Amino acid sequence: MKTRNPAQPFYIKWGKLLIIGFLVLTASLFFLYPQIFYCELIGLSSFRSEGKVHFSPDIQQSDIKKVKSIIKRSEARVDSFYSGKESKPVIIVCSNPQQYQKYCSSTEGAGCSLGTPWGDSFVILNAQGMNVDVISHEMSHTELLARLGWWTIATEVPQWFNEGIALMLDRRFVNNPDIRGRYFEYLDEWLYYTGGGQEILELSDIRSIKGFFNASQKKVMLAYMSAGLEVSYWLILTEQKGLQRLISQMQQGKSFQDAYSKAEEKQRARLFKKLPTNPLRFQDSKKILE
Repeated sequence: MKTRNPAQPFYIKWGKLLIIGFLVLTASLFFLYPQIFYCELIGLSSFRSEGKVHFSPDIQQSDIKKVKSIIKRSEARVDSFYSGKESKPVIIVCSNPQQYQKYCSSTEGAGCSLGTPWGDSFVILNAQGMNVDVISHEMSHTELLARLGWWTIATEVPQWFNEGIALMLDRRFVNNPDIRGRYFEYLDEWLYYTGGGQEILELSDIRSIKGFFNASQKKVMLAYMSAGLEVSYWLILTEQKGLQRLISQMQQGKSFQDAYSKAEEKQRARLFKKLPTNPLRFQDSKKILE
Protein backbone atom coordinates (compact mmCIF):
# COMPACT_ATOMS: atom_id res chain seq x y z
CA MET A 1 0.00 0.00 0.00
CA LYS A 2 1.42 3.41 -1.03
CA THR A 3 1.99 5.81 1.84
CA ARG A 4 0.92 9.41 1.29
CA ASN A 5 3.56 12.09 1.87
CA PRO A 6 1.83 14.78 4.00
CA ALA A 7 4.66 17.26 3.40
CA GLN A 8 4.15 17.39 -0.37
CA PRO A 9 1.07 19.65 -0.38
CA PHE A 10 2.90 22.08 1.93
CA TYR A 11 5.83 22.47 -0.48
CA ILE A 12 3.54 22.72 -3.47
CA LYS A 13 1.50 25.41 -1.77
CA TRP A 14 4.52 27.52 -0.83
CA GLY A 15 6.10 26.95 -4.23
CA LYS A 16 3.02 28.38 -5.91
CA LEU A 17 3.00 31.34 -3.54
CA LEU A 18 6.66 32.07 -4.29
CA ILE A 19 6.07 31.91 -8.04
CA ILE A 20 3.04 34.20 -7.79
CA GLY A 21 4.98 36.60 -5.55
CA PHE A 22 7.89 36.68 -8.01
CA LEU A 23 5.56 37.38 -10.93
CA VAL A 24 3.77 40.15 -9.03
CA LEU A 25 7.11 41.73 -8.00
CA THR A 26 8.42 41.53 -11.57
CA ALA A 27 5.25 43.10 -12.96
CA SER A 28 5.39 45.86 -10.35
CA LEU A 29 9.02 46.64 -11.14
CA PHE A 30 8.27 46.72 -14.85
CA PHE A 31 5.37 49.11 -14.23
CA LEU A 32 7.54 51.41 -12.08
CA TYR A 33 10.85 51.11 -13.93
CA PRO A 34 10.24 49.82 -17.47
CA GLN A 35 13.49 51.37 -18.69
CA ILE A 36 15.49 48.92 -16.54
CA PHE A 37 13.83 45.97 -18.23
CA TYR A 38 14.32 47.43 -21.69
CA CYS A 39 18.01 47.98 -20.94
CA GLU A 40 18.45 44.48 -19.53
CA LEU A 41 16.85 43.00 -22.66
CA ILE A 42 18.75 45.18 -25.14
CA GLY A 43 20.46 42.09 -26.54
CA LEU A 44 17.09 40.80 -27.74
CA SER A 45 16.22 44.04 -29.55
CA SER A 46 17.04 45.11 -33.10
CA PHE A 47 20.02 47.13 -31.83
CA ARG A 48 23.37 45.99 -33.23
CA SER A 49 25.68 44.70 -30.52
CA GLU A 50 29.41 45.27 -30.61
CA GLY A 51 30.69 44.07 -27.27
CA LYS A 52 29.20 46.22 -24.51
CA VAL A 53 28.00 48.85 -26.99
CA HIS A 54 24.61 48.56 -28.67
CA PHE A 55 23.80 50.76 -31.65
CA SER A 56 20.40 51.70 -32.97
CA PRO A 57 19.75 50.03 -36.35
CA ASP A 58 19.16 53.54 -37.73
CA ILE A 59 22.78 54.56 -37.14
CA GLN A 60 24.86 54.25 -40.27
CA GLN A 61 27.87 51.93 -40.24
CA SER A 62 30.07 54.85 -41.25
CA ASP A 63 29.08 56.69 -38.05
CA ILE A 64 29.69 53.77 -35.71
CA LYS A 65 33.46 54.18 -35.92
CA LYS A 66 33.13 57.85 -34.90
CA VAL A 67 30.93 56.96 -31.95
CA LYS A 68 33.38 54.28 -30.80
CA SER A 69 36.18 56.83 -30.89
CA ILE A 70 34.20 59.25 -28.72
CA ILE A 71 33.43 56.47 -26.22
CA LYS A 72 37.09 55.47 -26.07
CA ARG A 73 38.18 59.05 -25.33
CA SER A 74 35.56 59.29 -22.61
CA GLU A 75 36.77 56.06 -21.03
CA ALA A 76 40.31 57.43 -21.01
CA ARG A 77 39.13 60.57 -19.22
CA VAL A 78 37.37 58.48 -16.55
CA ASP A 79 40.41 56.22 -16.19
CA SER A 80 42.67 59.23 -15.61
CA PHE A 81 40.39 60.96 -13.11
CA TYR A 82 39.63 57.87 -11.03
CA SER A 83 43.19 56.47 -11.30
CA GLY A 84 41.83 53.43 -13.07
CA LYS A 85 38.47 52.49 -14.55
CA GLU A 86 36.56 49.66 -12.90
CA SER A 87 33.03 50.03 -14.27
CA LYS A 88 31.90 48.23 -17.41
CA PRO A 89 28.51 49.73 -18.23
CA VAL A 90 26.42 48.55 -21.13
CA ILE A 91 26.25 51.47 -23.56
CA ILE A 92 23.08 52.01 -25.59
CA VAL A 93 23.32 54.48 -28.46
CA CYS A 94 19.93 55.75 -29.65
CA SER A 95 19.25 57.57 -32.89
CA ASN A 96 16.07 59.48 -32.03
CA PRO A 97 14.18 60.93 -29.03
CA GLN A 98 11.67 58.05 -28.98
CA GLN A 99 14.38 55.42 -28.53
CA TYR A 100 16.14 57.57 -25.97
CA GLN A 101 12.95 57.97 -23.92
CA LYS A 102 12.31 54.23 -24.01
CA TYR A 103 15.68 53.33 -22.48
CA CYS A 104 16.27 56.43 -20.38
CA SER A 105 12.66 57.23 -19.37
CA SER A 106 13.35 60.88 -20.15
CA THR A 107 13.49 63.22 -23.09
CA GLU A 108 15.95 65.57 -21.37
CA GLY A 109 19.63 65.82 -22.21
CA ALA A 110 21.92 63.84 -24.47
CA GLY A 111 22.78 61.11 -22.01
CA CYS A 112 21.73 59.40 -18.80
CA SER A 113 22.90 56.50 -16.66
CA LEU A 114 21.06 53.76 -14.79
CA GLY A 115 22.23 51.39 -12.08
CA THR A 116 20.56 48.35 -10.51
CA PRO A 117 20.75 46.80 -7.04
CA TRP A 118 22.14 43.61 -8.63
CA GLY A 119 25.15 45.44 -10.04
CA ASP A 120 24.32 46.12 -13.69
CA SER A 121 24.82 49.62 -15.08
CA PHE A 122 23.86 51.31 -18.33
CA VAL A 123 24.79 54.50 -20.14
CA ILE A 124 22.12 55.61 -22.60
CA LEU A 125 23.12 58.12 -25.26
CA ASN A 126 21.31 60.17 -27.86
CA ALA A 127 23.55 60.10 -30.92
CA GLN A 128 22.28 63.52 -32.00
CA GLY A 129 23.76 65.36 -29.01
CA MET A 130 26.42 63.19 -27.43
CA ASN A 131 30.09 64.09 -27.10
CA VAL A 132 33.05 63.27 -24.86
CA ASP A 133 31.74 65.52 -22.09
CA VAL A 134 28.30 63.91 -22.02
CA ILE A 135 29.66 60.36 -21.99
CA SER A 136 32.36 61.14 -19.41
CA HIS A 137 29.72 62.68 -17.14
CA GLU A 138 27.50 59.60 -17.28
CA MET A 139 30.43 57.20 -16.96
CA SER A 140 31.48 59.00 -13.80
CA HIS A 141 28.13 58.00 -12.28
CA THR A 142 28.61 54.35 -13.24
CA GLU A 143 32.21 54.42 -11.98
CA LEU A 144 31.18 55.68 -8.56
CA LEU A 145 28.41 53.08 -8.57
CA ALA A 146 30.88 50.29 -9.35
CA ARG A 147 33.18 51.31 -6.51
CA LEU A 148 30.61 51.99 -3.77
CA GLY A 149 27.62 49.88 -4.76
CA TRP A 150 23.99 50.73 -5.42
CA TRP A 151 22.86 50.75 -1.79
CA THR A 152 25.62 53.11 -0.64
CA ILE A 153 24.97 55.47 -3.55
CA ALA A 154 21.23 55.44 -2.81
CA THR A 155 21.46 55.91 0.96
CA GLU A 156 24.78 57.60 1.72
CA VAL A 157 26.13 59.64 -1.18
CA PRO A 158 24.33 62.99 -1.65
CA GLN A 159 23.27 63.82 -5.18
CA TRP A 160 25.24 67.08 -5.15
CA PHE A 161 28.44 65.08 -4.68
CA ASN A 162 27.56 62.52 -7.35
CA GLU A 163 26.80 65.30 -9.84
CA GLY A 164 29.70 67.48 -8.68
CA ILE A 165 32.23 64.71 -9.29
CA ALA A 166 30.69 64.05 -12.72
CA LEU A 167 31.10 67.74 -13.55
CA MET A 168 34.83 67.46 -12.96
CA LEU A 169 34.96 65.25 -16.08
CA ASP A 170 32.40 67.33 -17.97
CA ARG A 171 33.80 70.49 -19.55
CA ARG A 172 30.60 71.91 -21.00
CA PHE A 173 30.21 74.49 -18.23
CA VAL A 174 33.74 75.08 -16.98
CA ASN A 175 36.71 74.17 -19.15
CA ASN A 176 39.71 74.96 -16.99
CA PRO A 177 42.21 72.11 -16.47
CA ASP A 178 43.78 73.87 -13.47
CA ILE A 179 42.13 72.74 -10.25
CA ARG A 180 42.15 76.21 -8.67
CA GLY A 181 41.12 77.91 -11.88
CA ARG A 182 38.19 75.53 -12.12
CA TYR A 183 36.99 76.57 -8.66
CA PHE A 184 37.22 80.27 -9.55
CA GLU A 185 35.20 79.70 -12.73
CA TYR A 186 32.53 77.74 -10.87
CA LEU A 187 32.40 80.56 -8.37
CA ASP A 188 31.74 83.00 -11.22
CA GLU A 189 29.00 80.74 -12.63
CA TRP A 190 27.47 80.32 -9.18
CA LEU A 191 27.40 84.09 -8.61
CA TYR A 192 25.69 84.54 -11.98
CA TYR A 193 22.95 81.97 -11.29
CA THR A 194 22.37 83.24 -7.74
CA GLY A 195 22.17 86.88 -8.79
CA GLY A 196 25.32 87.75 -6.88
CA GLY A 197 24.50 85.47 -3.98
CA GLN A 198 20.87 86.53 -3.51
CA GLU A 199 19.17 83.20 -4.35
CA ILE A 200 21.16 80.39 -2.80
CA LEU A 201 20.55 76.66 -2.84
CA GLU A 202 22.00 75.06 0.27
CA LEU A 203 23.72 71.71 -0.22
CA SER A 204 21.14 70.16 2.09
CA ASP A 205 18.46 71.22 -0.40
CA ILE A 206 20.02 69.20 -3.21
CA ARG A 207 21.04 66.10 -1.30
CA SER A 208 18.34 63.91 -2.86
CA ILE A 209 17.67 63.22 -6.54
CA LYS A 210 14.25 64.83 -6.17
CA GLY A 211 15.69 67.93 -4.53
CA PHE A 212 18.32 68.25 -7.24
CA PHE A 213 16.17 67.75 -10.34
CA ASN A 214 12.55 68.42 -9.40
CA ALA A 215 12.65 72.14 -10.16
CA SER A 216 12.71 74.69 -12.96
CA GLN A 217 15.51 74.62 -15.52
CA LYS A 218 17.15 77.61 -13.85
CA LYS A 219 17.06 75.92 -10.44
CA VAL A 220 18.52 72.73 -11.87
CA MET A 221 21.36 74.73 -13.41
CA LEU A 222 21.95 76.40 -10.06
CA ALA A 223 22.02 72.95 -8.46
CA TYR A 224 24.72 71.89 -10.94
CA MET A 225 26.76 75.03 -10.35
CA SER A 226 26.46 74.64 -6.56
CA ALA A 227 27.62 71.02 -6.85
CA GLY A 228 30.53 72.02 -9.09
CA LEU A 229 31.49 74.85 -6.74
CA GLU A 230 31.58 72.68 -3.62
CA VAL A 231 33.30 69.67 -5.19
CA SER A 232 35.95 71.74 -7.00
CA TYR A 233 36.70 73.49 -3.68
CA TRP A 234 36.87 70.14 -1.87
CA LEU A 235 39.26 68.72 -4.46
CA ILE A 236 41.66 71.60 -3.85
CA LEU A 237 41.62 70.90 -0.11
CA THR A 238 42.06 67.16 -0.58
CA GLU A 239 44.69 67.50 -3.31
CA GLN A 240 45.32 64.62 -5.73
CA LYS A 241 44.23 61.59 -3.72
CA GLY A 242 41.11 63.00 -2.07
CA LEU A 243 38.57 61.07 -4.11
CA GLN A 244 40.51 57.82 -3.77
CA ARG A 245 40.74 58.29 0.01
CA LEU A 246 37.02 58.98 0.29
CA ILE A 247 36.13 55.89 -1.75
CA SER A 248 38.53 53.72 0.25
CA GLN A 249 37.16 54.89 3.60
CA MET A 250 33.56 54.38 2.51
CA GLN A 251 34.43 50.89 1.30
CA GLN A 252 35.71 50.25 4.81
CA GLY A 253 32.36 51.29 6.29
CA LYS A 254 32.75 54.99 7.10
CA SER A 255 29.82 57.30 6.44
CA PHE A 256 30.00 59.77 3.57
CA GLN A 257 30.14 62.74 5.93
CA ASP A 258 33.04 61.30 7.93
CA ALA A 259 34.97 60.27 4.82
CA TYR A 260 34.31 63.62 3.10
CA SER A 261 35.54 65.65 6.08
CA LYS A 262 38.50 63.37 6.76
CA ALA A 263 39.74 63.60 3.18
CA GLU A 264 40.15 67.38 3.38
CA GLU A 265 41.27 67.58 7.02
CA LYS A 266 45.01 67.50 6.38
CA GLN A 267 45.15 70.51 4.04
CA ARG A 268 42.15 72.50 5.24
CA ALA A 269 43.98 74.70 7.74
CA ARG A 270 46.92 75.35 5.40
CA LEU A 271 44.88 76.27 2.32
CA PHE A 272 41.77 77.82 3.85
CA LYS A 273 43.18 81.37 3.98
CA LYS A 274 44.74 81.13 0.52
CA LEU A 275 41.43 80.59 -1.29
CA PRO A 276 38.39 82.81 -1.70
CA THR A 277 35.84 81.59 0.83
CA ASN A 278 33.42 79.00 -0.49
CA PRO A 279 30.05 80.71 0.07
CA LEU A 280 28.28 77.37 0.45
CA ARG A 281 30.26 76.81 3.65
CA PHE A 282 29.01 79.89 5.45
CA GLN A 283 27.14 78.82 8.56
CA ASP A 284 24.62 81.53 7.72
CA SER A 285 24.52 81.76 3.91
CA LYS A 286 22.70 85.10 4.14
CA LYS A 287 25.99 86.67 5.26
CA ILE A 288 27.66 85.99 1.93
CA LEU A 289 27.65 89.62 0.84
CA GLU A 290 28.83 90.97 4.20
